[in-house]
Amino acid sequence: MTTATTATTATPTTAITNIAGLVTNDPSLGEGPLGLIRDAAVVIDGDRVAWVGGTSKAPATDNRVDAGGRAVIPGFVDSHSHLVFAGDRTEEFNARMSGRAYSAGGIRTTVAATRAAPDEVLHANVGRYVAEARRQGTTTVEIKSGYGLTERDEARSLAIAGAHTDEVTFLGAHIVAPEFADDPAAYVELVTGPMLDACAPHARWIDVFCERGAFDGDQARAVLTAGQERGLIPRVHANQLSHGPGVRLAVELGAASADHCTHLTDADVDALAQGDTVATLLPGAEFSTRSSYPDARRLLDAGVTVALSPDCNPGSSFTSSMPFCVALAVREMGMTPDEAVWAATAGGARALRRTDVGRVSPGARADLALLDAPSHVHLAYRPGVPLVSAVWQHGTLI
Repeated sequence: MTTATTATTATPTTAITNIAGLVTNDPSLGEGPLGLIRDAAVVIDGDRVAWVGGTSKAPATDNRVDAGGRAVIPGFVDSHSHLVFAGDRTEEFNARMSGRAYSAGGIRTTVAATRAAPDEVLHANVGRYVAEARRQGTTTVEIKSGYGLTERDEARSLAIAGAHTDEVTFLGAHIVAPEFADDPAAYVELVTGPMLDACAPHARWIDVFCERGAFDGDQARAVLTAGQERGLIPRVHANQLSHGPGVRLAVELGAASADHCTHLTDADVDALAQGDTVATLLPGAEFSTRSSYPDARRLLDAGVTVALSPDCNPGSSFTSSMPFCVALAVREMGMTPDEAVWAATAGGARALRRTDVGRVSPGARADLALLDAPSHVHLAYRPGVPLVSAVWQHGTLI
């Protein structure tokens, strides 16, 4: 009898040293809420962070990268994007910048183009926008459907999204499909019935646009509770264009996030502060629609957990740049640079109920961004400058 032995090959380890300022988002490791470590090092083993600390104490590794006195932050966590689409809405944007107000109705233009696009075009588009975001430091991205609005097109949108991320959201309730314009109740029945049956196996989350011109509170509740019954976790487009029931519905149903949160009453803020729902703020939408920005300072002072996202979509926020949104949050929404960076990393992780991303500490996924700057503050201090010089995703320098 012979015995076979199997050789195992250890994954090479890498140390990133001489980091001027390392944002860990773990207060037990460094200064303040960001857990900032100065003159720091990070050790990567496989796809995980194995060690963090001072450069002088870094253990021996197979490889070594000198950060050259630059800053390292966790990879950005984008918890809100609409990347499965075709077509272009340049004319709509141009008209809006010339004085026309934004409304939800422009989504129909993208619906028509997306339905007509073959799968390979949609795959290529998603891949291009994910790569674009990655170059700017985003290593985790959520992707929604919502531009198909038929059983077939929503299911294929989710399958395409799932080829690019594990964070997939069914948004059949983006707007009422054009062919159901005269019978929105029938469309809600479709979304909560056959469409949900086709889409639930491809998604982790369910979302609804609870807004004037989209779905009212009762319709939104029906959509979200149907999704919960199929094992999907709620998220809500809430209170973007006007005051409404979206935020409090999100908190009541235990949604992971209420997104936009632009028009809030004191009761909305109190509900968010007392619940576990993250307020995800999307300043790219306000920038691109010339609308009033959400008041992040009001939310933070009330104890609400806040996340940031670019809300990349072809109509109201065609940007994939988290650094741009960090700068907007600091300039326009009352956030400090530390708060904005936390919201764009750890806050996004909270909005996706993830503990393995949004931080640089032992056991976390090795997703990091090296900035061409000595401090994370430069993300707001130098708006519009491409500061991300290197990105590690799953421990691989990409």
